[in-house]
Amino acid sequence: MLLAASAALLSAADSPPPPDPFNSNHTATPPPRSTVKTLPDRSAPPFTNAAAIYAGYSGPGEPTRGAGLGGWRSGREGIRYKGPDPKPGWQLDWDEKKSSSDLVIELGLLPPIKPLLELHLRDTIIRKGGDGFYYLTGSTGDNIWDRNNGIELWRSKNLQSWEYRGVIWDIDRDGTWQKNLRYIWAPEIHFIKGNYYLTYCMAGGANGGTGILKSTSGKPEGPYTNATTPDAKLTGGIDATLFEDDDGAVYFTWGRGTTIYRMKEDLTGFADAGREVQIDPASLAKAKEIGQGQSAAFEGASLFKRNGKYYLGGAIFIGGIDRATGRNGRYSSAVMISDSIYGPYKQWHEAVPCGGGGNYFKDDDGRWFCTYFGNDEASPFREKPALVQIDFAADNTIVIADDQPAFLLRDGTPTHWRSAKPIPSAP
Repeated sequence: MLLAASAALLSAADSPPPPDPFNSNHTATPPPRSTVKTLPDRSAPPFTNAAAIYAGYSGPGEPTRGAGLGGWRSGREGIRYKGPDPKPGWQLDWDEKKSSSDLVIELGLLPPIKPLLELHLRDTIIRKGGDGFYYLTGSTGDNIWDRNNGIELWRSKNLQSWEYRGVIWDIDRDGTWQKNLRYIWAPEIHFIKGNYYLTYCMAGGANGGTGILKSTSGKPEGPYTNATTPDAKLTGGIDATLFEDDDGAVYFTWGRGTTIYRMKEDLTGFADAGREVQIDPASLAKAKEIGQGQSAAFEGASLFKRNGKYYLGGAIFIGGIDRATGRNGRYSSAVMISDSIYGPYKQWHEAVPCGGGGNYFKDDDGRWFCTYFGNDEASPFREKPALVQIDFAADNTIVIADDQPAFLLRDGTPTHWRSAKPIPSAP
């Protein structure tokens, strides 16, 4: 879920990526270019694998077991899995592939967190609804590169106990233009102007793109219909999000967050032609140096406001991406700060190590959190929903809070986690 210094960067960031056998979230070793086959256009069934191997939904999930380590490492080459409930066809060579570790914890960058649920979910998003509940969404299904059938929803009053609300939007049941595509990624739920909206992307290459759905009942469970006119994608690319400012104006961005559109009052489309975000050159240079050649963010745009400051961020591989070896840097959440929604943005920093392209929100007690799902080998678990409490330094930059809620931590970890020695390990 950042920013550009030129029109060339804007075009590269927000247009569909060049042909590549792997998605940008992918972390496995690609085959030699000479052996890469042309991929299908992610269209309707038949799929490459039976539903018994790759179901299109994740289902309710279960309570976290122990420290919640292991998980799923999904991609077009299949699933590597470590956990109690493997399916036929899944690869169980987790340890040999070094899919996860406590490295980010051992470095003192992150507390020893555990998942909120034993649930296969990428791109975790949590937002407060208008009814007092917190709502959770994300990319679901056994393998989102093979099939992904719709959007699932969970809710909680306290961020601890989560209730499954089911499939709230199904491609075959509810889709229109989306039926020609089979991967719906990074859905986000938003409560805006008294109603619920879903932003999402159909990851279908040149034919894919972003969209917005609105609830026709005023309830988070829907049903949902296309919010914009005409009934078609809004942009190309992935990772759409909305932001409502203090004055009620609503803005849209996506991908790396390089362009921001103001929405019409009824959210049926864009009210302007979009404005390119401005970024301080020193901050962009720092992002490219630490990200080793990437821009200020790789994907997963997010936007929020605190104390009059705008925070625009996204996911970036700290240390870069090595396609040849499959060894990548931390898939972290990086942000920049500005006094204006369009910038200039400054103070680029790695806000939540391994935090990826999630979102930031404040709970009823005034605590701030960042969502998490684990998408690199430095993470203690992979592709499960989690939270990290954050704080803000005197210069407004984001830091990991010294005091963490006990329910987010492994058993035996002091809530003042930086004094926890040694780090509790899984049973």
